[in-house]
Amino acid sequence: MAAEESREPKPEERRLERVMVVSAHPDDPEFGFGATVASLVDQGKAVVYVICTDGSQGGEDPTVPDQELTSTRYTEQRAAAALLGVKEVKFLGFRDGYLEANVELRRAISREIRRFKPDLVLTHSPLRAINIPIGASHPDHLAVGEATLAAVYPDARNPRAYPELLQEGLEAHKVKEVWLPGFDGADHFVDAGPYLDRKIEAIRCHKSQFDKPGMNPEEVGKWIRERMHQAGERAGYEYAESFKRLETA
Repeated sequence: MAAEESREPKPEERRLERVMVVSAHPDDPEFGFGATVASLVDQGKAVVYVICTDGSQGGEDPTVPDQELTSTRYTEQRAAAALLGVKEVKFLGFRDGYLEANVELRRAISREIRRFKPDLVLTHSPLRAINIPIGASHPDHLAVGEATLAAVYPDARNPRAYPELLQEGLEAHKVKEVWLPGFDGADHFVDAGPYLDRKIEAIRCHKSQFDKPGMNPEEVGKWIRERMHQAGERAGYEYAESFKRLETA
């Protein structure tokens, strides 16, 4: 397939000026969307992160206090975001490993959607993927994917949902699009070639996550390149990040 036939119109052509990344853990934005985030920032888009958990289960040493690990991971996430050009990171602080797509999480995400008013939301898939490594289907990822989609529709756009948000001065807002990781049925590809090295550098900001089996920085970089090259081959790019694009407004 020719590259021209596989590419969707660029985000700026659809007037997607404000972008929110909603993820479960610190480091998820970089692993899942790092090149796309860098590309959007370079296009002049306003990008913010919403991190749902405190990241307190992201370690192998049970003697490290949760609060200490959370502080470390928040610092790492801010550094990674800054490297990609993201100026605002909002931490919701839910307990790592215990997320459910319940009303509490939906309301918290709806609050941030109404506050920032994104045109585009990037988040996890709500469906378990069985043809790729199991880490992509972490239960927290699935919960955030489902809760974010519910926040996009119907919660954030419905003025009757969560009247306390109206009392906070947060009016209803309609998100135009949601992009989910393109594990299956990808229909939108972002040229990641110019941003691949920056994505890997941002991932390496999460130093606490490399002190565990199977997380050697060099091996992770190699794996990232291979995965993104495979995605790129489907779209006529050398490297790409792939998505399932949902139009919501």
